[in-house]
Amino acid sequence: MTTRIRLWFGPLAAATLCIGLAGLALTVPGYSSVHQTVSEIGEIGSPARIPFAALLCGVAACLFLFATAVASWSKRQAQPRWAALFIAFMAVPAAGVGIFAYPDPLHNLFGVSELVGYQAPLVLALTWRRTPEDRAIAWFSAIMAGVVWVAILANLTTFHRSGALWGSIGPIYGLVQRALFASWFIWCAGVGLLLLKAQSMGRSGELSG
Repeated sequence: MTTRIRLWFGPLAAATLCIGLAGLALTVPGYSSVHQTVSEIGEIGSPARIPFAALLCGVAACLFLFATAVASWSKRQAQPRWAALFIAFMAVPAAGVGIFAYPDPLHNLFGVSELVGYQAPLVLALTWRRTPEDRAIAWFSAIMAGVVWVAILANLTTFHRSGALWGSIGPIYGLVQRALFASWFIWCAGVGLLLLKAQSMGRSGELSG
């Protein structure tokens, strides 16, 4: 599989998660995407438990393939491969939260470990500086890293439910949680598309490996 094809798995991961979660939410009676967490779609006893696990495993596979494409680009551009490693790491908790359904203790463990993968935009922003096209991707990543961190901080209010901020966020926590997922996967899709654009313009040679 060529690097160019594998780059499409970044946007594909984002689209698969977005469409999949929206569709599965409709199969759970009484479920609210505004008030309830994503994990509740595939929790133990939910009619969507198996499809939910399959969805997240599919997203994890897409992320891993995308990570290999970013690694290939990094090698050809003589860039550090740290961003690719963080993307690849994200595939592990993505699959884990699906396989180990809530309220299994491992579900929360994998969920918290996603904080490592969420640093991929920041890592890329700090390490890609050698060429003009890569600097443009680095600036995009820096902006998205800021957005991701705002979303992370909003989500961390769940650990302080007696605070005033949780009083505002709690009733719409489903949307707040989804904002974090959306911001990271928008970055993932954006990087994939930007790399595809750079490749099509011939700025780094033909990616056929």
